[in-house]
Amino acid sequence: MAGAKIIKKRIASVKNTRKITRTMEMVATAKSKKLVDRVKAAQPYALKLQDIMRSVSDVGDRIDSPYLRTEEHPHTVAVLIVTANRGLCGGYNSNVLKLARAQIQILESEGKRVDVYAIGKKAVSYLRFVKIPTKQAWTNFDDNFSYEQVDALAEQFMAAFRNRQYDLIKVISTIYYSAGSQRPGLTQLLPIGLAGAISDKAIKPRAGSETATLTGPVIFDPAPEVIAQRILPLAVKTTLYRALLEAVTSEQIYRRIAMKNATDAAGEMNRLLTRKYNRSRQGGITQELLEIVAGADAI
Repeated sequence: MAGAKIIKKRIASVKNTRKITRTMEMVATAKSKKLVDRVKAAQPYALKLQDIMRSVSDVGDRIDSPYLRTEEHPHTVAVLIVTANRGLCGGYNSNVLKLARAQIQILESEGKRVDVYAIGKKAVSYLRFVKIPTKQAWTNFDDNFSYEQVDALAEQFMAAFRNRQYDLIKVISTIYYSAGSQRPGLTQLLPIGLAGAISDKAIKPRAGSETATLTGPVIFDPAPEVIAQRILPLAVKTTLYRALLEAVTSEQIYRRIAMKNATDAAGEMNRLLTRKYNRSRQGGITQELLEIVAGADAI
């Protein structure tokens, strides 16, 4: 019965693991639902800001803003990689890091100087492992991050762009398209365009909502140039905020799916081990009966 005892211990271990993964699945489900609501709540503001930027895009050549500066051949590029602080979320971190490494290699092959910034412990440890130097890293962006944190981070990148430290700033993160589709992608943070100041990926009006479209002559007060200059910093911050919000939302969705798969796998393993244990126990009982019968016959 020594084999049956070992199997019984494995069954107990699998049951305990299943409890943990099931709990983590429930927590991730609750967090993902909350974060999806935050993504949807941010849509009206982003949509309205996008409409305003498009309406003043005709005066783009008269706007003197450092955030519109474009270089035909950018030489210095900043890349912000957004990952999670924890694992157990399927291919969430690995997919982003694979895309980030490929983009860095492409930019360097084009002769550009690339400075890498990282959000999340997983990005920090990976970049250290592959010996890619990190300019700066942050590990305080979790699913409860605030707009104030994004505001400070955006101001830092905006100042670097204004001072011509970088010609191009990109964000590599997981983009949320829907509850069933999240994929790693690239978002250009700076320079920002007037017509497409806010990326319209995953920004869709809710069913039954009304969207106002400006038609005919429009009178602006203050002037369109003043409006654009005031809104451009908000557009940069909103773009970064949406990128981080979609990233943490996707992380929780990936974790929920990973933990559900682990829970299902533990349940299947428990079923197979239970069957194996019953067979081993039945074999042991049969062996004992045979020994008792053989002893009785000998007597």
